[in-house]
Amino acid sequence: MEELSGSARLGLWFVHVRWSGTTVFQVRFSKSPLPGPVPPLIQQYLAGRPVDPASLDVGTFPPGEHDAAVYREVRKIPYGSTATYGEVAGRAGTAPRAVGQAMRRNPVPLVIPCHRVVSRSGRGGFTPDPEIKALLLDMERKNRRRFHCVDK
Repeated sequence: MEELSGSARLGLWFVHVRWSGTTVFQVRFSKSPLPGPVPPLIQQYLAGRPVDPASLDVGTFPPGEHDAAVYREVRKIPYGSTATYGEVAGRAGTAPRAVGQAMRRNPVPLVIPCHRVVSRSGRGGFTPDPEIKALLLDMERKNRRRFHCVDK
């Protein structure tokens, strides 16, 4: 299957996606658009529908052993919910700082929903701009209530 790339709008940002079929290889945020399609599930998510891009497959990338454990745990955080860096660290068998570093290296945000990992004292950081994290969390919380989503 051929690899595709394109972008969809998220507020003032564009979400660039490299993908093929149901596999996503890279997600990044930019101020400028990239022509081409994005996976339908990500389009629906960015349009505010209560679908979870974490159900998409992740392309091959070389995470370290600790990063892989962190990414598995982060993918389990339900739509519209959050977990602290410490909670994820406890479940992944690592330290909160290691969780933050893994999130910073995450090649596929939205699919590995690092925006759902928050600081004990607030939202925490997000690359390239913490306002993206706020926008995603607010959208999920609003839609979770609106569409009566429940945890699995």
